[in-house]
Amino acid sequence: MTGHGQDSVHDAAGAYVLGILDAADAAAFEAHLAGCRTCAAHLDEFAGMEPLLAVLKEPAPPAPVRTEPSPRLLRGLVDEVAAGRARRRRRGLYLVAAAAVLVVGAPAAAVVATSGGDGGGSQAADPHPTSPAEDAFFHHMTHKASGTDPATKVTATVGTEAKGWGTHAVLELKNVKGPLKCSLVAVAKNGEEEVVTSWSVPAWGYGIPDSPHKDATHPLYVHGGAAMEPNDIDHFEVRTFDGKRLVEVPA
Repeated sequence: MTGHGQDSVHDAAGAYVLGILDAADAAAFEAHLAGCRTCAAHLDEFAGMEPLLAVLKEPAPPAPVRTEPSPRLLRGLVDEVAAGRARRRRRGLYLVAAAAVLVVGAPAAAVVATSGGDGGGSQAADPHPTSPAEDAFFHHMTHKASGTDPATKVTATVGTEAKGWGTHAVLELKNVKGPLKCSLVAVAKNGEEEVVTSWSVPAWGYGIPDSPHKDATHPLYVHGGAAMEPNDIDHFEVRTFDGKRLVEVPA
């Protein structure tokens, strides 16, 4: 390797694997290898490729003359190893992408499996058994108030709890049919108003015990927050987006 440039020193990795370096060059390469990450990586890549390298090896003439593989040949081998590693990396990325598709697709399948048929049209999964709002309503709300509107027949119960940031509120809504878009509005004692939360009501409605639609028999539970302190709230109103009041609940 004496007299060759730095590239030739790195190229000697293949010749070293083949065992065609003489004792002096082999010792020089080993001394170089101790501080060269490039050559160490090349030796890793050539591991297991001795049969291929042997096929490509040029026949050595009788001693004392020796022949090293040409730099072009060794560079070709390194390029081939690098290309193979790139192909393996691409295959790994394809597998990761396929796994991601399965993970992303899983929730959609779960929605279809838990949705009931309504004879046509789309239908959301039943949200009630695992609703965080329902859990909060029954297990965390110590103060609740109810109201039923005599005209609309809509019934609502609002549970509230004080928070450092204001008031956490959960609405239980019954006997309402859609399609509607509604809001729960907190009305302060000084007349100020804040929208606590909003939602849509499907055509079959919520909280209708004798409905033939199974999801319509469940009340709707939604929750949200207001910046007002509980003691500052006079009452709550359930309103449609066009301003119609469906029911009022005292605070």
